[in-house]
Amino acid sequence: MARTNYLVLLLLAAAVLAIAGRTGPSSAAAQTPKDYLNESREARDQRMSWWRNARFGMFIHWGLYAVPAGEYKGKRSKDTGEWIQSWANIPREEYEQFTTQFNPVKFDAADWVRAARDAGMQYLVITSKHHDGFSLFDSKVSNHDIVDSTPFKKDPMADLSRECRRQGIHFCFYYSIMDWHHPSQYVDAPGKSRTAGNGQNKILPDQRAAYIEYMKTQLKELVTQYDPDVLWFDGEWTDWWTEQDGKDLYNYVRSLKPSIIVNNRVGKGRQGMQGLNKGPGYAGDFGTPEQEIPATGLSGVDWESCMTMNDTWGFVSHDENWKSTQTLIRNLVDIASKGGNYLLNVGPTAQGVIPEASVTRLREIGRWMKVNGEAIYGTGPSPFKSLGWGRATQKGNRLYLVVFSWPDGRLNVPPLKNKVQRAYLLADPGKNLKVDQRTGSIAIELPGAAPDPIASVLALELDGIPQAR
Repeated sequence: MARTNYLVLLLLAAAVLAIAGRTGPSSAAAQTPKDYLNESREARDQRMSWWRNARFGMFIHWGLYAVPAGEYKGKRSKDTGEWIQSWANIPREEYEQFTTQFNPVKFDAADWVRAARDAGMQYLVITSKHHDGFSLFDSKVSNHDIVDSTPFKKDPMADLSRECRRQGIHFCFYYSIMDWHHPSQYVDAPGKSRTAGNGQNKILPDQRAAYIEYMKTQLKELVTQYDPDVLWFDGEWTDWWTEQDGKDLYNYVRSLKPSIIVNNRVGKGRQGMQGLNKGPGYAGDFGTPEQEIPATGLSGVDWESCMTMNDTWGFVSHDENWKSTQTLIRNLVDIASKGGNYLLNVGPTAQGVIPEASVTRLREIGRWMKVNGEAIYGTGPSPFKSLGWGRATQKGNRLYLVVFSWPDGRLNVPPLKNKVQRAYLLADPGKNLKVDQRTGSIAIELPGAAPDPIASVLALELDGIPQAR
């Protein structure tokens, strides 16, 4: 048979198959989207298992905003660093000039991931695209990205993804629904440039569908090229984004990777955080309290407190208001004792360096975690309503008492229905502590000095799952 006729037959066969596929019953079934919002409890528990066990992760806010570093035309930021396009009222074209100065030649993926791992963190969430619309990855549908628009010409997300896998850290992406750079969106506020950033960007109605398709294309790039374990959405509060949009986007990204975990900000989850895990009312798998620790946690809901080390998310050169290592460790303990995760932020410089103040604190947290991490990873919330001297977590038949205020000789613990079979310090596991449970409440004899001035952990082995009286 002649080559030309063979090719013609192949093309005709392909056309027939395509027509049959469009009209046949199997095609209609394939086009029916799956509703991932109504998965079984067992499937959900399996999917969420690693995240619930992790308890501690690193947030990374990095992008063009690291170039001005909180200062523009002689004025210092009154807001966080990543919002500089908004507070400084920088028009889109003017803001784009930062791309020529963004050249993170000191970026080292191995160092970043190692800093997270050595701190005891189990996952890493980085801003693939923040509100300014700049993509930290090589996007085929936008030139406003680190590969096409900056002198760096490399894709740091590919390096981070590989390095996280190599070092055993779960790799995750932040992605902003609001986009100050996309031509579909604009500012309508007194004294503001139409193309500057704003907390309530408007969208051109005739371009709304095209922008959502643009987002889906970028998200497909992120999921298929970098294989993240979490998509952490933000910027959902704009008037033009709806809960139904969030449900659609949730189902879309789950269709790309069914095992992926998605936060509640994919829809209007922050307004309906109590609806999480309790039916199809809201999209998203976990709640995201920001810069706060809920006083009593969020009962029955997976949640994660995202918090900064100083006062900003993106790098600001003059922000030296650093939280102490004590505060950060006790935040971690407090969150774990209420059943939540702690997502602690770092804001690297435009050169690609995590500030030394952050590195020092991560290193100090890591030293504490090497001794006491057992009381954090895979634990459930405290069985007690409150403890004057600290916090508690539990895992299986083991209860962990995390003591902030070391008592003089004896630790008094509220009554349990359980019998204490053994008590010891995680810092000295070979030495049993004396326990008196005769009066109902529990008294544990302690050494004179605390093993750790920030938080010392006692482990109690019980005859069953901890139950408070």
